[in-house]
Amino acid sequence: MGTVRGNKKIQVLIVDDSASVRKTLSEIIEADAELTVMATASDPYVAVERIRREVPDVIILDIEMPRMDGLTFLRKIMAQRPIPVIICSSVTETGSDIMIEALEAGAVDIVPKPRIDTAHFLLESRMRICDALKAAAQTRLGRGGDRSTPLIVEAKLTADAILPQIRSRRVSEHTEPVVCIGASTGGTEALRVVLEALPADSPAIVIVQHMPEKFTAAFARRLNSLCAVEVKEGEEGDTVLAGRVLIAPGNHHMLLQRSGKRYSIAVHDGPPVCRHRPSVDVLFRSAAQCAGANAAGFLLTGMGDDGARGLLEMRETGSFTVAQDENSSVVFGMPHEAILRGAASRVLPLERMAGAIIEFSRTHIYESRRSS
Repeated sequence: MGTVRGNKKIQVLIVDDSASVRKTLSEIIEADAELTVMATASDPYVAVERIRREVPDVIILDIEMPRMDGLTFLRKIMAQRPIPVIICSSVTETGSDIMIEALEAGAVDIVPKPRIDTAHFLLESRMRICDALKAAAQTRLGRGGDRSTPLIVEAKLTADAILPQIRSRRVSEHTEPVVCIGASTGGTEALRVVLEALPADSPAIVIVQHMPEKFTAAFARRLNSLCAVEVKEGEEGDTVLAGRVLIAPGNHHMLLQRSGKRYSIAVHDGPPVCRHRPSVDVLFRSAAQCAGANAAGFLLTGMGDDGARGLLEMRETGSFTVAQDENSSVVFGMPHEAILRGAASRVLPLERMAGAIIEFSRTHIYESRRSS
């Protein structure tokens, strides 16, 4: 198939001080028909010399390196000659705050360093790394390019792998409103924009942001320090409450569950769905099953189609559904796919998402009181 750059392969520059990591990454990238390794560099100084001769489409960058650390190099790139950058780092709790700094400095995404201890984990690493590089390449395209080019991949699991398909089409009993949000590439900044604009008494919110394990806790802490609402990484059994935002923990699916008129979350293992764990489709299907018209679904920027099917299921069970528009999306893949399927009742720019959440909550509460 063609790539987001026509028939030309996506040129990748690998910057990592470990020869074995450079070799493994090179093998992963070269095995993908849409990607190629333009060059490798053992530190940022070598990388700068290589960039002077040829500019890559994407840089995959380590953080801890001699002579100049990756975060300093990233900031210099973004200030002098912006190029999409993917951070590739060992997944550690202590380093997760630095990863959040990297995202704030302009990195497109974070991927864990490939694990080669088992074939299963190496396969997941390959999918995650290659998908992230292709998504990063799309962020370079201007409005004249086709930012909505779909990702064509091998067969992938749907939410059926975690939850059965929906039988009952409507949830009639009123409960407190709950908002479900899904995002991928570009989502960390998009979520900050949305959540910072919300008041402390906002409706309960549950979020799936594609992000590796460990980093979601640091991401939640960072948002909690910036927002009026409480933001935390979701844990098994957490109550879904007004004024609280729960973010799915990396490498685990998060589901909405209901007991009477109260909601909580369940955290599940299980295979990747739409090539992701956590998966937006899994969260959205669980909301369609247990919340119906009491829920709203918002699908933000991201590569691929995770969340599109689930958003349609939410709409079919009476939920209010919104997709982010193209102009404000870093990558228009996920919301575009939802729009094509008829899943979105509204298409809005990012800056209007917070207002739509508040409007949904007020309308829902008013209708609940009127019907009681």
